[in-house]
Amino acid sequence: MMGTVVPRVESLASSGMKHIPKEYVRPQEELDNIGNVFEEEKKEGPQVPTIDLGEIDSPSEVVRGKCREKLKKAAEEWGVMNLVNHGIPEELLNRLRKAGETFFSLPIEEKEKYANDQASGKIQGYGSKLANNASGQLEWEDYFFHLVYPEEKRDLSIWPTKPSDYTEATSEYARRLRRLATKILEALSVGLGLEGGRLEKEVGGMEELLLQLKINYYPICPQPELALGVEAHTDISSLTFLLHNMVPGLQLFYEGKWITAKCVPNSILMHVGDTIEILSNGKYKSILHRGLVNKEKVRISWAVFCEPPKEKIILQPLPELVTEKDPARFPPRTFAQHIHHKLFRKDEEGLPK
Repeated sequence: MMGTVVPRVESLASSGMKHIPKEYVRPQEELDNIGNVFEEEKKEGPQVPTIDLGEIDSPSEVVRGKCREKLKKAAEEWGVMNLVNHGIPEELLNRLRKAGETFFSLPIEEKEKYANDQASGKIQGYGSKLANNASGQLEWEDYFFHLVYPEEKRDLSIWPTKPSDYTEATSEYARRLRRLATKILEALSVGLGLEGGRLEKEVGGMEELLLQLKINYYPICPQPELALGVEAHTDISSLTFLLHNMVPGLQLFYEGKWITAKCVPNSILMHVGDTIEILSNGKYKSILHRGLVNKEKVRISWAVFCEPPKEKIILQPLPELVTEKDPARFPPRTFAQHIHHKLFRKDEEGLPK
C-alpha cells in the first residue's frame, strides 16, 4: 500500500532516543531564535488580536460596522486573529478534538492503514513530511489530511472509522466553519470597499471553495531547541481556521520578531492566507508563522485550509484595488501556479532569516 516507508515521528519520540536524527535539526540561523515555548508564551509584548464575533450579527448597523472595522484592522496589521463568540458550540469543538485525539492515540500500525502515498499523488490520509528540499530537512510532526467540504467531493473511504463519531463530528464542524468563512469573507470584502459577496465569489463560492482539514500531531521532542514542528511559511489558502489542544506552539513573525501566540480558551485562530493577500493587493497580510515543539506535552492542532480551485480561477489583485499610486503587487496566477511558484522560490532563496 505504501510507496516509500516513512519513519513516523511518533515512533522516534516513543523510542526513548535522547538525540534527534540530524534531518530534524534546523540550520544554525534558525536555531538562534528557537526558545522554550512555555517561557516564550509568558512573555509580554505584542499580542495576536482577539475579535468578538458575537457583534457581527447585531441588529445594530453601528455595532456590526465596529466589528467589521476590528476584523479589517487585524487583517491589515497582523493577518491573524483569535475569534471568540464565533457561534460554533464548544461541545462540538470538544467532540472534534476528542475524535482526533482518539485517532492519534491508536497504535501506529492501526494508523498506517490510512497511510497516504505522496509519491503517487495520493495526499489524503495519514502521513509525515517527506524531504522536499535540497537540505533534506524534516519537521517534527505526523498528520492526517483530508478534504472535508463540499460534502460531495469528500472521499469518506479514507476517513478514520475509529472513533465511531469521527465522521459525524468532523462533518458538522466543516459545515459550520463553511458558514463562518462566508461571514468573515463578507466582512473583509466590505472592509476593502467592495460588495459583501465579492471575495467569496473570487475564491470559488459555495461550489468550488475547498475545505481541507489537516490534523497536526506534534509528539514530545527530546531536543525541542533543535527542531521545529512546522517550518516558517505563509498559508497559501484564502483563510485558515485553527483549533488546538491548548498546548502553545504557534509563532508569528511580527515586526521582525517571533511572537508566541497565547492560548485563548474557546477561540478559533484565523489566518489570512496568500489568496486573500493577493486579491486585496497586499492590504490584508498573510503572516509568516511556524510551530515549536516541546519535551513535556504532545501538541495537536486542527487546521482547516479554505482553498480556491486549482485551475479555474486566476488570482490577481482586484481591479478596484489597483491604482497608479498602488500598482498591482502580484502577477496573475492560478492557485496551482501560485503553489508551484512558492515551492520553487523557496528552494531558490531559502527561508527568511
